[in-house]
Amino acid sequence: MTSRMTAVAANPTTDMTGFERAEYTINGINTVVHSIGRGPELVFLHGTGTFTGFEVARTWATQRKVIIPYHPGFGESGDAEAFDTIDDHVLHYMELFDRLGLDGFDLCGFSLGGWLAAEFAIRQPQRLRRLVLAAPAGLVVNDAPAPGLFDIAPQDLPSYLAHDPAAALRYFPRAPDPAFDAALGREVGGFAKLIRDNPQGNPKLAQWVHRIRVPTLVLWGAEDRLRPTAQAKAWMARLPDGHLKLVPATGHLVFEETPSAGDLVTAFLAG
Repeated sequence: MTSRMTAVAANPTTDMTGFERAEYTINGINTVVHSIGRGPELVFLHGTGTFTGFEVARTWATQRKVIIPYHPGFGESGDAEAFDTIDDHVLHYMELFDRLGLDGFDLCGFSLGGWLAAEFAIRQPQRLRRLVLAAPAGLVVNDAPAPGLFDIAPQDLPSYLAHDPAAALRYFPRAPDPAFDAALGREVGGFAKLIRDNPQGNPKLAQWVHRIRVPTLVLWGAEDRLRPTAQAKAWMARLPDGHLKLVPATGHLVFEETPSAGDLVTAFLAG
């Protein structure tokens, strides 16, 4: 494992100043982990696109040590050609959390990361104190399906990511940027592998959500079009100890469009 402070940005909107960067080899895969703050551990699992950065972590870091790993095949972590199921990623995180010595920690996941967090919590609920699912993917909700991954025209994507498209547009380059396109394409391709057989998620997930016995905050933008807000009810119907918060006038990028949503997480974790 190697560690250093870094201010290297994946794109101009991503400022990692003050984060500590570490690299771990987990089952042959180079895994990059950023952390900031001190206190009880809070692990944050990111969504499909990492181009928005992790500014919300600075809010949490005033009270906690925030740990942000890049999924295999995403961001700064190495490729994982053999990873083609959600179980591959969950097992990877079991090993990474073992390496980090994490137990009794809080876990927060956004979108794809929310799916991963839920699947982890189903398998090892005893390791968690509290769980936050922010607009999670993964649960198949037939009466409120998510749009197809490749059904959204590029020019329409900002309006799916944010209630106010300008809130999403600031994360995209203003001029053609092949490096940005390649990085995002790699991450979208990684997600596409996970849903190639079941585009809406894991059809068996609904059977096992009841195993998430820890207090769970279900956090959602009230105007989310990418992961329809109506899916929140399906999660709440299955969680033994679920707590729902809808963020008004906010789309999928809940922490970026409405930064105060991060305070809802802080308050929940303090409970």
